[in-house]
Amino acid sequence: MSSYREWIGALRDLKLGRHSRTLVHASLESMAPVAGGAETAVGALLATCETVVAPTFTLRTLVVPNVGPPDNGLVYGVAPNTEAEIFDPAMAADVDMGAFAEALRQHSQSQRSSHPALSFAGVRAEAVLAAQTLDEPLAPIRALAEEDADVLLIGIGHRTNAGLHWAEHLAGRKQFIRWALTTRGVVECPAFPGCPDGFEAIAPKLEGVTREANLGNDTLVAVALRDLINIAVAWIRQDPRALLCDRLGCERCAAVRAAVRVAP
Repeated sequence: MSSYREWIGALRDLKLGRHSRTLVHASLESMAPVAGGAETAVGALLATCETVVAPTFTLRTLVVPNVGPPDNGLVYGVAPNTEAEIFDPAMAADVDMGAFAEALRQHSQSQRSSHPALSFAGVRAEAVLAAQTLDEPLAPIRALAEEDADVLLIGIGHRTNAGLHWAEHLAGRKQFIRWALTTRGVVECPAFPGCPDGFEAIAPKLEGVTREANLGNDTLVAVALRDLINIAVAWIRQDPRALLCDRLGCERCAAVRAAVRVAP
């Protein structure tokens, strides 16, 4: 079981400090138990870093219309939408976002952006969160990169690394349209990112810029967000199929491949 002091030591081993800004992706559930639970991990990050941000996505607000634009990585009129929920700023993050994201969202000093499906929560991150709009849902990542932030992976790999979605956007990769339930009705959500199932392939490309620290038998990984984005953008521009998954039936990756084939 890891302690608060051990968390502080591991974060310092990653060269994080009082001026550090972090985009955190965490799966504490895959690690050795933490004394005090997710609140301990959140407390250690906030005691170490100036700014801590995490995705608090709520994809359960999404609905699928009967018809929509073509080549949108989506099969229309199949899902009944009966389990979709109306977005509320106080809504918990999706369970698969992990306990850390939800604990950060619930922190007394935390704020949350207002995107109905792709929100972010953070502490001492007002400008970062305010950058997000419906038309630019990943703008908090851009804002963090401009502030020399690090991506921090805790008990998890690059599959959840939202920084790679921003790299896809910058590289000109096809984006999608989704729809979410809000108190104002169904809202169109443009610039929706693609499938992350192939993202782990970026790991070898990051050798030399990745920092690691041990936390008991677990490993924490940090990489400068700008480095991550620059490397991924260059790779996608060199190979337009980079980071796509090989999963049969993946509509989004199939749509990206089709867009590459028809591009001039």
